[in-house]
Order: sequence, then structure tokens, then C-alpha cells
Amino acid sequence: MAKTHRIEHDFLGEREISSDCYYGVQTLRAVENFPITGTKISSVPELIWSLAQIKKAAALANMELGVLPNEIARGIVAACDEIIAGKLHDQFPVDVIQGGAGTSTNMNANEVIANRAIEILGHEKGEYQYCHPNNHVNCSQSTNDAYPSAFRIALHKKLSVLIECMQYLQKSVAAKGVEFADVLKMGRTQLQDAVPMSLGQEFSAYATTIGEDIERVREAQKLILEINMGATAIGTGINSPPEYTRVVTEALRTLTGIPVVTSANLIEATWDTGAYVQISAVLKRVAVKICKICNDLRLLSSGPRCGFNEINLPALQPGSSIMPGKINPVMPEVVNQIAYYVIGADLTVTLAAENGQLELNVMEPVIGYSLFKSISMLCNGFKVLADKCIDGITANREHCRAMVLNSIGIVTALNPIIGYENSALVAREALASGRSVYDLVLEKKLMDKELLDEVLSTENLLHPRFIVGAKA
Repeated sequence: MAKTHRIEHDFLGEREISSDCYYGVQTLRAVENFPITGTKISSVPELIWSLAQIKKAAALANMELGVLPNEIARGIVAACDEIIAGKLHDQFPVDVIQGGAGTSTNMNANEVIANRAIEILGHEKGEYQYCHPNNHVNCSQSTNDAYPSAFRIALHKKLSVLIECMQYLQKSVAAKGVEFADVLKMGRTQLQDAVPMSLGQEFSAYATTIGEDIERVREAQKLILEINMGATAIGTGINSPPEYTRVVTEALRTLTGIPVVTSANLIEATWDTGAYVQISAVLKRVAVKICKICNDLRLLSSGPRCGFNEINLPALQPGSSIMPGKINPVMPEVVNQIAYYVIGADLTVTLAAENGQLELNVMEPVIGYSLFKSISMLCNGFKVLADKCIDGITANREHCRAMVLNSIGIVTALNPIIGYENSALVAREALASGRSVYDLVLEKKLMDKELLDEVLSTENLLHPRFIVGAKA
């Protein structure tokens, strides 16, 4: 009859582990100790992928430097390859937020890789004399260099995905800029009528600001190319062989395709979390700016009868349980809420980075959780905003144009011809009487109809242009 459990031990004592489990006693203790978020490491595949790459690179380096037997190293490499390919991810049940500076995450990886390597070598899970989680899988490492380095590689991958999602949204917004290039509307400052513009110019500006933030994310991404593999416990390299740092870093570059480099000072690199603070700040910047765009979309689509009503957002669902016919701007609303989360998470990262003491910052798990969660939510938000909102926006062209022609704001375009004082007089009378600026200018003989039509032409209202007859 097959055994259903095995007995494992650490220096705290023995525990029963299900025979089906590839993780071991230290992972079990972590699962029991940290029922915090309900979010497991398995929900962050980039981190598991990165941990496996770290362990594979370490095994290859240790084999090359003669500190790990070839057979054991090959078993570790084979187990890592399976995890890199997506297998055994369900064997990472530890909560993403944990005490111990990531030790539970590191040991979860060590135990899963060791037990799978043991099987590959022809033995039973738990027979650690053939491949030990600490002695072999964790050889020449500490949690304090393996975990941060894996975190940085995973974060680099996540940021690449974020850039792709931002580019996806930017393309959608830019397309609307082209589609709406000829839609004349009133621009506003301080929610008051300002001067005319096109709806296309408004959306093109949104596309530009998204593009600027893509560049800021790319710049921030470069900050995490420095890793501290070889630092071991605090940066002195204790228990790692000479040349290990160079060899393992070269292996990681080859395996991941990410141009990681060794930090100039491994002691500083082991406690420094400044790069995460800057990345979090960039995510906050992205969130703030997309939130502004979503606020604009909600304003521009407000109504339909008693609001701006310049654009129509796609109707996705009924908007009320009591008001028939009401449609809400649900996609901008949900992205607003994502932005609020990201802004709040930035404070968490800031406090966690500030609270590291001496040679190690033990708060990296919550930093990782905050950054990974923010990036995932932003990516999801950008996709649904593009697909379910931006792509389906239509313009109320005639309504937009009518508001421009009936607005007080077009008087600004007359300043070069009739002067500020006359413009102010016309604006005041138009506001008081409800009459149009156009009719009042003609009535007061401030301009003839031909010149007035030229000044108020769409081309002149939307672009800089020299007007004959302008006052010096």
C-alpha cells in the first residue's frame, strides 16, 4: 500500500507532509504562519519563473566552480527547467506577504526543486541525502541575495508586460485622435468655456501623455538590472566560492535574456530598496494621469440631456436598479478605482523601503506584493479601457459644433481684430442677453461678415494663423 505521508524535520521538530507535495516542512510552517492575503506565490508566475532561473543559474555556476557534484547539479537544472516551463506552480502555496524577508518563498522554491530533482535522480521525495534544499539547491546563496534578485527579474518581466499594455491603450486612443480630427468642440479651463479645439486634438493629447509615461516606465525598468547574487547573507559573500558572483550573473543573463549586472557594492545592494521606491512613484504617475483621462471621459460623456454630451461611451450594462434607461461610464469608473489602489500602494512601498534596518530590508515581501498587484491591475485596466470603452467611443459632432458657435469663448479669437476691450464688451452683453457673439459683432459693426467668417473658420480656430487686419 502506497504511503500517503512522509515525515520531514527541521531544527524545530518533525512534521507530516503529504506524499503528493513537492514542498517540505519549512513551506508547511510558512503556510500555517502567514494566512495573510490569501494570495499565494503561485499567483505570480513571473516570480516562480525567476526563482527557478536563479536556482538553475546557481546550480550551473556551482557545478562549474566544483562546489556541487555534477549529478546533483543536473538534477536541479532539470527540475528548474520543468518549473520554468510552467510545471509545479501549484506547489508554491506560501502567502506573498510573510515575515522573514522572503525566507519562506526561497525555501518553498528550494524544497520543490529538491524534491523534483530527487525524483529525476531516481529516488523518493524527502530523501534529501540525494539532493538537499539547503545544502544543494541553496548552495552559495542566501535568501538575502536569491530572493531580491528573483524579485528584480520578475519585476523586470512584469514591467515589460505593463509597457505592452500601455502601448495597446495608446494605439486605441491615438486612433480616436485621427477619427475625431475634424470634430470642432469647445476647450475648457477650470470647467469654463475657453477656446475652440478639435476632439481629435483632445484625444491626441491623451495618446501623447500615455507615450510619455511609457518612456518613464522604461527608464525605471533599467534601475532593477542591478542584482546582488553572490552577496549571500549581508553582502560579504560568505559561503560562496571566488568567481561565483561573476559566473552566476553571466549565467542569469544567458538564461533570462535580461541584461542583469552585479551591483557595485553588494553590501549596499542587499539593503537598498530605492529602485522600488522610484518604480512605485512611476506607477503612481501612470495611475494619476490615466485617472485624469478617465475623469475627462466621464465629464465629456455626461448627460445625455443635462451634461456635456460631447461623446458617447459604449453602453455596457444597465446603470441603475431604479432608473430605467440610465447608462453609467463603468469602464472609466473602474480604472479610476485602480488608480486609487496604485496611489495607496505607493505609500506602502515608501514606508516599507524606509523601514529597513542595518544590513537588510525585511519588508521586501510587501513591496513585491504592492508592485506586482499594482502592475497587474493597471494592465487589466488598460486592456478593458481600450477594448470596452475607447474603441467604441463616438462623437456627437453637431452638438459639439453648436456649443462652440453659441459659446462666449469664441470671442477670444476676435481679440487680434477688435481688441480686448471690445471683445470683453461683446462677451458681457452676449452672456447677459443670451445672444450670440457672432450676431453682436456684426450688429456693432466691429467686423464685416467676410472677415468674421474667416476668423471663426474651423481651420483658424484650431491652429495658429496670421489674420489680416489684426491690431498691432
